[in-house]
Amino acid sequence: MSHSLVIMGVAGCGKSSLGAKIAQTTGLQLVEGDDYHSPANRAKMSQGVALTDADREGWLNTLSEQLQAHPEALVLTCSALKRAYRERLRQAAPGLRFVFLDISPEQAKARVAARAPLHFFASSLVDSQFATLELPTGEAGVLRVDALDSLAQLQLEVSAWLKAQQEQA
Repeated sequence: MSHSLVIMGVAGCGKSSLGAKIAQTTGLQLVEGDDYHSPANRAKMSQGVALTDADREGWLNTLSEQLQAHPEALVLTCSALKRAYRERLRQAAPGLRFVFLDISPEQAKARVAARAPLHFFASSLVDSQFATLELPTGEAGVLRVDALDSLAQLQLEVSAWLKAQQEQA
């Protein structure tokens, strides 16, 4: 794979699971975006306080640096909720591709609630994620997939799309 890939979507859509699977099958390094949130951001989210654009500024800078530090390509999990956030990441890695895991608010809430003991993200924040989300519909280099498909099905779909993208390049 010659371009980095961002696995994006709201909390609970399956970014980490799919990102790990894609990294495993491509042999690329996985960068888990949640690992780069500041302690202050983690504290806010665990208390049910939604992050602002200002809160995300340093996080997006760090993720951009990660993309630049791996010009050979990597797999990055990142909510990338707004187009402006995706554009910042694209500036750091020309040709960057995105896989958007589409899920309903109800399904996302159920998944986030189920992982609550293991994750810092408060389930009360799912609604704010959907309020912030700017769908990547019509953006170049974006594949929309159904987050409820099996991990194996998602991996096959993403792999086929990446192969087609390389053949077009």
